[in-house]
Amino acid sequence: MKIRDDIKYVGVNDHKVDLFEGQYVVPRGMAYNSYLIDDDKKVVLDTVDANFGEEWLKNIEEAVKGAKIDYLVVHHMEPDHSANIAKFAERYPEAIIVSSAQAFTMMKNFFGDDFASRRLIIKEGDTLSTGRHNLAFVAAPMVHWPEVMVSYDTTEKILFSADGFGKFGANDVEDPEGWDCEARRYYIGIVGKYGPQTQALLKKAAGLEIKTICPLHGPVLSTPEEIANAVTKYDIWSSYRVESPGVLVAYTSVYGNTKTAALKLVEILKAKGCPKVAVADLARDDQPEAVEDAFRYGKLVLATTTYNATIFPWMRHFIDHLTERNYQSRKVGFIENGSWAPMAAKVMRKMFENSKNITFCDTVVTVKGALNAESEASLEKLADEILAD
Repeated sequence: MKIRDDIKYVGVNDHKVDLFEGQYVVPRGMAYNSYLIDDDKKVVLDTVDANFGEEWLKNIEEAVKGAKIDYLVVHHMEPDHSANIAKFAERYPEAIIVSSAQAFTMMKNFFGDDFASRRLIIKEGDTLSTGRHNLAFVAAPMVHWPEVMVSYDTTEKILFSADGFGKFGANDVEDPEGWDCEARRYYIGIVGKYGPQTQALLKKAAGLEIKTICPLHGPVLSTPEEIANAVTKYDIWSSYRVESPGVLVAYTSVYGNTKTAALKLVEILKAKGCPKVAVADLARDDQPEAVEDAFRYGKLVLATTTYNATIFPWMRHFIDHLTERNYQSRKVGFIENGSWAPMAAKVMRKMFENSKNITFCDTVVTVKGALNAESEASLEKLADEILAD
């Protein structure tokens, strides 16, 4: 792939990975992006996952046609981007490694070597000239590791954005859902806790003319429309604002009765004209997808059983995912089930006690075993309350 005449893509596509970071289902694979600036000085930007080191080095060799490499820039030390630093250093012994001081400490931890004799430590405000190109470095701490730097090619107006603006999926597979869906799931799942830090980076980027975004995962964004959409979505996601009107109904069910209540609520909400009702069975459906929907929509209903004097494990797991990612500024309602001592709603509500600006519905639907006329009437009340502005 050619980004510019003298900037080339040398990354790889992974179709063998089953769970990215050990937890995210990636049915369309994953891309590990790396770039080459083929200038007076030849610069490789980031490495790739350990399983693709030889393929990546072959891509570089084919791109430079036997010429020497002058620099390796390391924006981010997460192993899917840094695993081949030592292998690169051995293959190109004259190349200088460019990264932050904190990243070199991590290299020592990962490889037993901080490349002291051939390193260039950079910080925010530093630049690297390659001839025609000039890279300006910007610190992006906790987006989503502390050592992260991004760089901006002042010549071609390209932002090399590290994990920012990344997306699940290999680059050689068309995504019928477009960029937003898997970029949202990626951002909220992986970066979502660090909204304030992402906002800080967006403020720095706002002062730049950006014609292309080259992330470490997913497609290169190269049109004004793609870039504007990505920046707008990142601003919404990182400020925890509601992206789309709608309700997520997320449930767990042991014998089917709680599921019946949850799906009855879905039916009622649709009948009352709710623009979008998403449903998640937290024991069977993809949890990161449910987390994505919880952040996308402004309203959430949680339905679960009282279980061992607390709540069903998959529901507890789900709420933990929300709260550790700073879930906030949403309306939340509860459906609980308990045959003799229902207390699930109380437990769930307490789990949000440190979350900001959560509005809880006054109506709590209590099912004692199976749905009946009384609890069905409560579902009607809950639907009216959840839909009220």
